[in-house]
Amino acid sequence: MARGIVAYGAYVPYWRLQRSAIAGALGSGGGKGTRAVASYDEDATSMGVEAARLAVQAAPEDVTPGTVLFATASPPYLDKTNANAIHAALGLPRSAVAVDAGGAVRSSVVTFGLGAHDETAVLAVLADVRTGLPGGADERDGGDGAAAILWADHDEVIAELVGGGFATDEFLDRWRLPGERASHVWEERFGEQAYAPLADDAVSDALKSVGITAGELDHVVVTGVHPRAMRAATKRIGARAEAYAPDLTAAIGNTGTAHIGIGLAEVLDRAEPNQLILVLQLADGASAFVLRTTDAITSYRERRAATVEDQIASGRDDLPYNAFLTWRGFLDREPPRRPDPDAYYGPPAHRTEAWKFAFVGSVCTECGFVHLPPNRVCSRCGAVDQMAPAPLSAKRATIATYTIDRLAYSLSPPTVAAVLDFDDGGRYTCELTDVDPDNVAIGQRVELTFRRVVTAKSIHNYFWKARPIRGGS
Repeated sequence: MARGIVAYGAYVPYWRLQRSAIAGALGSGGGKGTRAVASYDEDATSMGVEAARLAVQAAPEDVTPGTVLFATASPPYLDKTNANAIHAALGLPRSAVAVDAGGAVRSSVVTFGLGAHDETAVLAVLADVRTGLPGGADERDGGDGAAAILWADHDEVIAELVGGGFATDEFLDRWRLPGERASHVWEERFGEQAYAPLADDAVSDALKSVGITAGELDHVVVTGVHPRAMRAATKRIGARAEAYAPDLTAAIGNTGTAHIGIGLAEVLDRAEPNQLILVLQLADGASAFVLRTTDAITSYRERRAATVEDQIASGRDDLPYNAFLTWRGFLDREPPRRPDPDAYYGPPAHRTEAWKFAFVGSVCTECGFVHLPPNRVCSRCGAVDQMAPAPLSAKRATIATYTIDRLAYSLSPPTVAAVLDFDDGGRYTCELTDVDPDNVAIGQRVELTFRRVVTAKSIHNYFWKARPIRGGS
């Protein structure tokens, strides 16, 4: 039995913004390629849930996270632990601890250190929504996404952390005061000069800790918040050209805190047994990790969900720039003339936590009828209090009928609602997301996704929606 990674997951949002659309609207600030965009109903927490679900579903059956660590530089809540919502959505036991490590991109390093050395199974979740001022470099080069890494002591470890190195220095490169909507960035040449020696030191120490040279590395992932410094560090590492992982920023942008996890996931998607992986992050210093894959990574692929490459390929790249600005809060548009959405209340949400956050219905133990939401009295046979929990968040469903509502309040009208018949029983009326209203059809296959339904009175209301299955049926 060894300590290491037993499962992982990465989440790339469905929507893409063509960088050329920025220049088309503003006359400058565009570029080539696309950036991944969290939908109007997504944030760092909801994306973290999606990545975490992929990791937990692919994990060995006898591994249950005892700790959830959530790292993000764009926390939906301050003065409240965001990791608790991830814990609840996964239906983890109350004995599991959930903790945030937020505020800066380098907070993701904590998830590696504690995950690799803790005594419990640690689910490290990394997510960010990267936002910059319209027309700026952060808007163009940023991206949204999430990753999750599950560390545990197990016989089916797919990768072990075998070495690492760090270098820290205090310098002003990127910062954002509390309450500000976008980050400030210092002059690029200064950042490159500051990061270069830090990257050299961290990589050198990491390789020495394993007793190898850069030429022996099979895969190299370089991430960070400073593009010029990343390019310079890539050249200075000295690994074989074919070892460097593909640059994901051209397709999805730089996802900040999540990028180290998404980059590692992309490599693990295609790595072979007994290969060495160097992961370098440049953010307020340099952090380098060396991992070695095991023979178990081959069998792991049989239970793994969609790869990073699959998710990138299945995205939709025609998001209008005005919709992007609206979702990010830079364009305040006239809402439908309907009552504003209501906030939910703490006590009833707590009483129905299993339903609201984990989508757990009930099944009658007398006749097998599935109830959504859960019920005490069976709608089919009338039995009272003869119910068992029925977790359905991982179940797929079929659209029985649907309607398109062009009057309901939504940041992405129209609203599409559908009646879903779940595999193995259960029917529920659910809102669809990440969907083209013109392509919705009866009989279409969908899966559940955890979303921020609305924010009202400074309260994020999270619940489940459905989306078309990406790349499957």
